[in-house]
Amino acid sequence: MAMGRPGRSTIALSSVILQILIYLSAFYSLFYFLSNLCLIIYKSQVLSYPDSYLTLDVALLLLMVAFEILRVYWGIRGNLQESAKFICSSLIFTAFTLLFSVYFLLWQSYVLRADVIINTILLCICGLTGAVGFGALARFTRSDLRG
Repeated sequence: MAMGRPGRSTIALSSVILQILIYLSAFYSLFYFLSNLCLIIYKSQVLSYPDSYLTLDVALLLLMVAFEILRVYWGIRGNLQESAKFICSSLIFTAFTLLFSVYFLLWQSYVLRADVIINTILLCICGLTGAVGFGALARFTRSDLRG
């Protein structure tokens, strides 16, 4: 229990489960991006990968990295500061991460079994993080309306 003003106690609303999931997704994202980049390089060397699609896949992967960094940063900051604004921003970037993952799972030029495995794990982790994030967002906004 954190102490606010003297004589009044406030309840911490931040979510430990959300914090753990965000850290887990940050570590998995690092693995994901490195392995996905290696897979793209492998596919470009072994398979007849069209140059325009190779450029598109690398550009989307780099854009996904940028969105993922923002998602993790704002998720951690929003949870620790109990800020609905930052959690909402993190949830928006979670949706983009999920869309990029679906692209790499279904619509890239060549989808290998390794692509299916790493994208399915990312979808599960980000989906779970998003669901818990919505619960935290509800607690934060409900608290703002009461206080």
